[in-house]
Amino acid sequence: MHARLTREFFRRDPVAVARALLGQRLVRVLHGQRLAGLIVETEAYLGIPDKAAHTYNGRRTPRNASMWGDGGHAYVYFTYGLHHCCNVVCGRAEEPVAVLLRALEPTEGLDVMRRHRKAHMPDTNLCSGPAKLAQALAIDRKLDGADLVAGDTLFLERTRSRCVAASRIVASPRIGVDYAGEWAARPLRFHLRDHPHISRA
Repeated sequence: MHARLTREFFRRDPVAVARALLGQRLVRVLHGQRLAGLIVETEAYLGIPDKAAHTYNGRRTPRNASMWGDGGHAYVYFTYGLHHCCNVVCGRAEEPVAVLLRALEPTEGLDVMRRHRKAHMPDTNLCSGPAKLAQALAIDRKLDGADLVAGDTLFLERTRSRCVAASRIVASPRIGVDYAGEWAARPLRFHLRDHPHISRA
């Protein structure tokens, strides 16, 4: 039995959580089988002042309601009419901040992930982007609001007690948020240096 990340782990600012999530394990249980991978790339979204966040300027809608909840829950959204993306809600209730899970190194259930992705491909391409990750693990809006601490279908396991060394983490601008003005250039994307499973964008 692997230890779960605790509620207090998530009740922090999104930059701290985005860095601390690197190397931890995301688990999706589907039909009794574990689909899992180590998180290798994240992006922090800082809520109300962040022009790239779905809760910028206090925006609250049925779609982003989960972002306004307590840390340690999932915020899953559908984008461009094509893809789902999975976020980890941070902070406390009414503090609408989150971390986008951008890429995993898949470790369990790879055959099932390939079926979900509908293609034969190298392991490095299975979960190397937020939409690929969600498709491979069958994460959709039904999992929006899922409890990542106490739930049994989508959760996060602790694989390391300390954050990855800062020298192994690359911080760079987020991807695909050019509309966010000065916020687009902020180094809020974090990934493991030279890791083969990160996104290529």
